[in-house]
Formats: sequence, C-alpha cells, structure tokens
Amino acid sequence: MVVWSGVKRLLRPRHDYGSLKTVKFGDESAVASNTVASVISIVLIFVLWGAFTGSRLLPGFLHMPGPFQGTATFDYTLTGPDGATDDATVTVLVHPADVTTADPEVDPGTGIARNDSIAIGMFRSALLRVSDNDEITRDDGAEITAIDGSPIAPGGAVRTGFGHVLMTPKGTLNIAPSAGWQMEPIWLPPPEAVWSQAVTIARDGFRGASLWEHLGYSLFRVVVGFLLGALVGIPLGYAMGLSDWFRGWFDPIVEFMRPVPPLALIPLVIIWAGIGETGKIILLFLAALWIMAIAARSGVSGVRISKVHAAYSLGASKWQVMRHVIIPNSLPEIFTGARVAMGVCWGTVVAAELVAAQTGVGMMIMVASKFQNTDIVLMGVIVIGIVGFTIDLGIRWLERLMVPWKGKG
Repeated sequence: MVVWSGVKRLLRPRHDYGSLKTVKFGDESAVASNTVASVISIVLIFVLWGAFTGSRLLPGFLHMPGPFQGTATFDYTLTGPDGATDDATVTVLVHPADVTTADPEVDPGTGIARNDSIAIGMFRSALLRVSDNDEITRDDGAEITAIDGSPIAPGGAVRTGFGHVLMTPKGTLNIAPSAGWQMEPIWLPPPEAVWSQAVTIARDGFRGASLWEHLGYSLFRVVVGFLLGALVGIPLGYAMGLSDWFRGWFDPIVEFMRPVPPLALIPLVIIWAGIGETGKIILLFLAALWIMAIAARSGVSGVRISKVHAAYSLGASKWQVMRHVIIPNSLPEIFTGARVAMGVCWGTVVAAELVAAQTGVGMMIMVASKFQNTDIVLMGVIVIGIVGFTIDLGIRWLERLMVPWKGKG
C-alpha cells in the first residue's frame, strides 16, 4: 500500500499555477521536471553502469559481453627453410588480471613444430615466440605462415574463437584475448565496489580522517567562499546596474575576470595568502564573486521600466522603488546566479584542496587517483554530486519561498 501510494503520487497530474496554463510551449515557468522521467533516468544510468561493468546487482542477461576467461587453443603452421611444414598447438589460459598464474603444462609433441602454452590476464595481451621451442627456430630461417589454417604475415592478424592473434613486423605472435564490451575495473569499477569502498571509508576513514570529516571540511570551504562572494558580488552588481559611474569603474574588471578560470589563480593565491585555509577560501570567493555580480546586474537590467514608472507615479521614493520593485524583480536572476556559482565552487574546491590540504573530498579524489583507486575517485565524485544537488534543491526551495511571483507576470 505504501509503494502504491508513492506510485500514485508520481503519476498524479500536477495541480498548480503552471498546470492551469492553456499555452505552455515557450513558457519556461510552465515546464516542470517530470518525477517519473527523473526516476527512470537515474535507474537507467545505474543499469548502464552495471551492464558495462558486469555488476552482480544485475541479472546476467543484462550484462554486456564480458572479456574472455578460461582456456582456449589455436594452431599455427611452421614452415621451414626447405618448405617443409608442421602444425603445433598453443594453449592459452586467460585468468583474472589481479591473479598470478603459471603457464599451463602441455605435451610438446613431435615434429619440427612443438606445442606451447601461455597464461594471459584478462583485458591484457602478450607476446609469444612460439618458435623458440621448435626444432627449427626463426633464427634457422623458419617462419609462421598460418594460424588455424588462415594465412598470416608480419603485420597481419587472424581472428580466433577467443580473440585475435596478431603477428608483429618481426614475426612474433601477439595473443590478444577478447576484451568484450565491459570496462576493466581499474577504469570503471562496478557500483557494488564503489559502495563497498564508501562503507569502508565511512567506517575506517581515509588518511586519518573519516568520510564525514572530509565532506565537512569541503562543505565549510564551499559555503564560506560562496557566502563571501555573494555578500560582495550582489551589492556590486546592484551598483553596476543602477549607477553609470559604478558600471564604468567595475564593468571592465568584472568582464575581464569573468572568463578567467579560478584554477588559473591558484599560483597567485598561494603567493598572496599561503597554502592554508585562507587561500582556499579566497579562491572559492573569487569563483563566486563575478558570477553573483553579473547575476545581480542582469537582474537589475531586466526590471521592466514600466513598473519603475508606475511606482514613481504613485509617489514612491528611490528607496521604496529599490525595496518594492527592483529587488523583488531581480531576485530570480540572483537565485539563478547562486545556483551556478555554487556549482562552480564545488568544481573549484577539488583544485583548491590540491594545495597542501590534509582533509577534503577533493584531496581524497586526487590522492586516490595517484594510486589508481578508481572506486574511491568515483565515490568522491558521487558524494560531491549528491551534496551539490542537495544544495541546489535547497536554493530552489528557498527561491520558491522568497520569489513566489516568478513566472506569474
């Protein structure tokens, strides 16, 4: 009953201001996110992630073709300098890449070509000079002319039942088992590996600090940097939108600094403020400052002049026009700028924590990347995304609370 009640709420048509509009195409305020589509989108992302990583959370029929694992054989034809030929078999054992396995034992057989074997890790390839144990070697003028009956020459390749056998320009065989469509865990681990790593770090910590401490430090830096940027940027944007003198002074500076990425300022911030918390917060402050200034200036410039004239005609003072007309009508732009600035700050905190940081999600991601701990990297990215999305939802909620007139005329 609880599940069905939730499903009914998802499928229930909306009954709000936007749903009552008769003309919706082209009206941004009438377009809201469809909850069912959002749920399907998230589930689909995880299904694709699991399908391309062979996740145990999905049934096998949903998995993409995986790498070959097991034992396989192929025959090669050795041609001697006198034209005599002989066939031999190579046994290939493909094992997990993180497991060390000896080459399988095989009977060498008789003839000028002798049977051989090799062990290869999954997602790997390996060179094998099969003629080294033959009665007539490559140094004696012998050469491999066919694989499983298909002719081969230096630089060529033959497809086998388990992958490909290629011949290098010098005549050595390069055995490449099929890698399938799934990703190697070092590039993209399955969802359960990322979750297991998250549980481990939440319980045992990472480099002397728990996951919550790393997240708390990053969140503190982002929030403080963003708030300082908003406290300076919003008044600056209002001043630029209301005064030609302020716009003349600060417009070139804002427009010059706006396209400069915060990462380019890291060396200067280190020189000016050192490698402590102050430098990191200054970098995040600069990341938010110009966005908030432009958002406030754009909000002031977008106020309809007819509303300003109507207020003056009713006897309003400049402060009343500012309080009751300009600020309310510019708030939608400011909230949009706040959402963009918060996203930029979260993107910048990873770089800011590169500088001698002992804690922080960004530091955790960068340290893990150096040791190819992709599961920790993905976990950090997901944590940043979840927290950032939660903050964005909070800003949206605050906007609906403070700007209920948005899109209503």
